[in-house]
Amino acid sequence: MTHPPTGILALNLGGPRNLDDVRPFLTRLFADREIIRLPGGALGQRLLAGLIVRARLKSVQRNYASIGGGSPIYRHTAAQLDGAARRLAARLGRGFRTYVAFRYSEPTSDDALRAMAADGIHEVVVLTLYPHYSTATTGSSLRELDRALHRTGLARRFRFRVVDRWYDHPGYIDALTRRVRDALDTWPQDRRHRVVLLFSAHSLPMSFVEEGDPYPAHVAATVSAVIRRLGADAPARCQLGYQSQTGPVRWLGPRSEHVLRDLGRAGAREVLLVPVSFVSDHIETLYEVDQLFADAARRAGITTFRRTRSLNDDPGFLDALADIVAGALDAPASEEVALCASA
Repeated sequence: MTHPPTGILALNLGGPRNLDDVRPFLTRLFADREIIRLPGGALGQRLLAGLIVRARLKSVQRNYASIGGGSPIYRHTAAQLDGAARRLAARLGRGFRTYVAFRYSEPTSDDALRAMAADGIHEVVVLTLYPHYSTATTGSSLRELDRALHRTGLARRFRFRVVDRWYDHPGYIDALTRRVRDALDTWPQDRRHRVVLLFSAHSLPMSFVEEGDPYPAHVAATVSAVIRRLGADAPARCQLGYQSQTGPVRWLGPRSEHVLRDLGRAGAREVLLVPVSFVSDHIETLYEVDQLFADAARRAGITTFRRTRSLNDDPGFLDALADIVAGALDAPASEEVALCASA
């Protein structure tokens, strides 16, 4: 008897496909109190979100125009899931179908659930594409998935196994370390000792940190693991910064651009930036790092500023994703998403 296919449902933030999609994307993002808690309660959140979107719309559209007119997260996510599913099928001799639920763009959790039901899927591995758990990212996506199950009338239709973090998975650490080694190899040997390694992670509102969110500890654990894996190849100076702070709230720091400024003042002239919490290219790497941070580095007197290539469809990273999903298949399943997640 043929084993029915297992669904792999990936969770991620999403992004605008084109410039017209920027407004609804930003509106959903800033209206979500599970990621940015603006003052005034739910009503104040909606009002302030509208004001922020109106104020920032044109500049954000220009930013996306500078990287091709939309987010590449769609094609990268599709390639990652396809690569992982093919590896799983070859390894386990059974079929897998992949689905995506973006938090602030289409396809939504509702879309993904309806597609899985139409395809006859019952067993589902929910795979976050945020390596480091946070209430504001994976937590928010899981809660939205739970709400979508009830909105669509599909509660108890599926059996879920949830992967909500994998910041210390050996395959992920190996893939990230290879990216760092490859980039370090672009420096002449006689200048390698001057390179400063700057890990840059997406920031988090301090309100979550103060409530004990594990995200900063997870990021620090990933950074430490990569440095250990580099061994003797690790630069003498390694630092961690946070990027992509937006909105009128306090954010986790230090800001990566401030770290660059301070490195320049201290005499650093060679910097390699490692985007540590991003698994594919999107606005944070292609615009914020490659354009804004590169300009900040020049102003700081840093003569050579480079970043590691994003993981995207790196074969080793796809192997890691497949291994993460395979490991989840042995875990107990539940009809309720909330009962599967470990936080």
